[in-house]
Amino acid sequence: MPKPNQKTASNTIAFALITSLFFLWAFLHNINPILIPHLKKACQLTDLQSSLIDTAVYLGYFVIALPAGWFMHKYGYKKGILFGLILYAIGAALFIPAASARSYEFFLFALFIIASGATFLETVANPYITKLGDKASSEQRLNFAQSFNGVGAFIAPIVGGQFILSGIEHTPQEMQQMSPEQLNSYLSFEAGTIKIPYMIIAGIVLLVAIFFVFTRLPEIKEEDAEDDGHGHKSFSLNVFRHSHVKWAVIAQFFYVGAQVGVGSFFIRFSRYTMNLPEKDAAYYWGFIAMVGFMLGRFAGTFFMRFIKPAKLLRLYAVINILLLTVALTATGSIAVYALLAVPFFMSIMFPTIFALGIKDLGEESKIASSFLVMSIVGGAIFPPIMGQISDKTGSIQMAYIVPLLCFFVIFYFGWAGYKIKTPAQKPA
Repeated sequence: MPKPNQKTASNTIAFALITSLFFLWAFLHNINPILIPHLKKACQLTDLQSSLIDTAVYLGYFVIALPAGWFMHKYGYKKGILFGLILYAIGAALFIPAASARSYEFFLFALFIIASGATFLETVANPYITKLGDKASSEQRLNFAQSFNGVGAFIAPIVGGQFILSGIEHTPQEMQQMSPEQLNSYLSFEAGTIKIPYMIIAGIVLLVAIFFVFTRLPEIKEEDAEDDGHGHKSFSLNVFRHSHVKWAVIAQFFYVGAQVGVGSFFIRFSRYTMNLPEKDAAYYWGFIAMVGFMLGRFAGTFFMRFIKPAKLLRLYAVINILLLTVALTATGSIAVYALLAVPFFMSIMFPTIFALGIKDLGEESKIASSFLVMSIVGGAIFPPIMGQISDKTGSIQMAYIVPLLCFFVIFYFGWAGYKIKTPAQKPA
């Protein structure tokens, strides 16, 4: 049995390594606001069609989350991480032939594979972090780890804006005046800008996988795990008998829908409300919104020393409702800056809902974690609704009523849904 100081050192190394994974899925999610306008242009899509980029990513989470939870339960945390990293690298590599073929369907398939890998990483990393220490501070610990997720959120739109977006924006009339050869050359050039960034991403992810192969991680054992009578720990789907798990899944579904919706159409929103060019909008989103998101995670971790996580969650939900009301009703820079402020107050929501949702579950935290990751499918559902509203009304600004309504659900979870209620015991 390791001495206390050895166990602490082992947990510290594990915490640092797992935290590094948070960057990868943050990059996946936060490159989408770049990919949506870019592929809309390169593949000549409508707003609704371009929103399917989010659908492909978050559908991957929905489909793979339960298998990832089962895999983690059977084979452990480390093998789940390695499998996730391999899938992520394969998906990134598929962007190269997708760009060569200029096939939107191929791009969506590649994104689905990347998201499948990210699902494994996220299903493993979130509960693993909450178990590496005192359970009383699990929300604070997960928020701290997710602060480094904010680094990926900050870097992704900046890298994408610099190396993916060309800055060439032709009007529909200008494109109609091009010859077929000129149009094909222009669209092929736009699609091709994506190749080198994703080749580099695939290489980095493979290097991370190799690093994990040669690193020993402590395997977390749950003291209160149930036995199924055959010497195996329970992996029951009956976890929803815990009301706080049920409400956490619902809240996470609406939160991710809101987060994705706010970011995915920001470039279109800023062009609509203040005629901001795409490269400038990507810069604003990276250096203002995502820096705010990152700082919000660190600030939230600090605030939780003095404010209970659920109370801070509902306070931030109210603030975002007010900010989105301004974004919906104002024009020009006021609307854009109101929207840019939203990510700061979104920052603590995912990890706080997650940690509150798996609190005091023991071994069942693994299956609860799978369902919480599945609930990320909200990011696949709400952006197409926003795209449909935009296509029907001609106003992308009007579409932002969707994330506004989502934050009311998050407020309810922070008000009452998070409370742990002991399930009624069945008679003997």
